[in-house]
Amino acid sequence: MRLFCLAAALAVGMFAPADPKPNDSTLNAKPPEGAKVLFNGKSLEGWIHRDGKPASWPVSDGVFTVGPKTGDIMTKDKFDGFKLHLEFNVPYMPKATGQGRGNSGVYLAGLYELQVLDSYGLKPQDNDCGAIYKQVIPKFNACKPPLQWQTYDVTLHKAKYDGDKLVKKTRLTVVQNGITIIDDAEIVPCPANWGGKESEPGPLLLQDHGNDVQYRNIWIVPLNEGK
Repeated sequence: MRLFCLAAALAVGMFAPADPKPNDSTLNAKPPEGAKVLFNGKSLEGWIHRDGKPASWPVSDGVFTVGPKTGDIMTKDKFDGFKLHLEFNVPYMPKATGQGRGNSGVYLAGLYELQVLDSYGLKPQDNDCGAIYKQVIPKFNACKPPLQWQTYDVTLHKAKYDGDKLVKKTRLTVVQNGITIIDDAEIVPCPANWGGKESEPGPLLLQDHGNDVQYRNIWIVPLNEGK
């Protein structure tokens, strides 16, 4: 009887392996040959607000912080397909809930929002940290607690167009804190994007959602995949 119960438990997944735990394997990753450093730890030269004015987010000790409430910033440079490394740190906001808790966003090519949020310990949803906002739910919750540095390593293969006709959708892989949370998923532009065309290169845009999210160590390797 005990053997039967054990077999039944295994069949229904009672002893399914736990989700992988976040790790520091990609923390402080160095840019490889051919990478373009987007933040050198000293200034936001090369970044602008949506209105074209120089980025005004405060920079200190190799880190820059969102806002306060000065609006989104984006790179002057624009990209098609790429590999991106970015490190972020969400604030501790125990009295806040939901989308008001350490919210920012990384708009890849200015179009696809990779959510930044304090989602530690939550069941993943399509608006949590690691999600492509309202599109793709991460396979695992790979978040660390707030006030700890976290990493995103992203591979983006940009959509292909024949004139105005979409031939192939954008595809995306996201590794958060050393764990693959999105694996070669098809995605489309998100709301509130930078306003450019999917058929053209776009910037890296970071969202000002009114929370003191920090960023550092941002670099990108263009894939030069052609059209």
